[in-house]
Amino acid sequence: MVEKKVAKELNKSAEIRKVATSMKEKGEKPRPVAIIAVLKKQGVEVSSPQVSMVLKRMGFRPRRRRKAAATGSPSAAASGVRKTVSGQISVEDLIAAKKLVSHFGGAERAMAAISALRRFES
Repeated sequence: MVEKKVAKELNKSAEIRKVATSMKEKGEKPRPVAIIAVLKKQGVEVSSPQVSMVLKRMGFRPRRRRKAAATGSPSAAASGVRKTVSGQISVEDLIAAKKLVSHFGGAERAMAAISALRRFES
């Protein structure tokens, strides 16, 4: 009964922070596996995701960085637009079509204009 009462009063996050800080002072990298092992010896049971979140909030865990775009123009990579395979409609095409429809005042008028253009091309 005494152990359960102590466990309720225990702040696990604070214990994780203490262990991580002491590891950092010793020059060790505070990793969840090592912290879990130390706390288990003390009788404190914590999960790996909990330790990871506390470390992340403390600034010990670096955030993942995005990989640089291998191909494509810098503007396309920055805006998230993908290049298309021949014959498919790209996001840029859809944006241009939306501007065309708004210019003509609706999809019906834009389609009528495209039909008229096709007749002239033939």
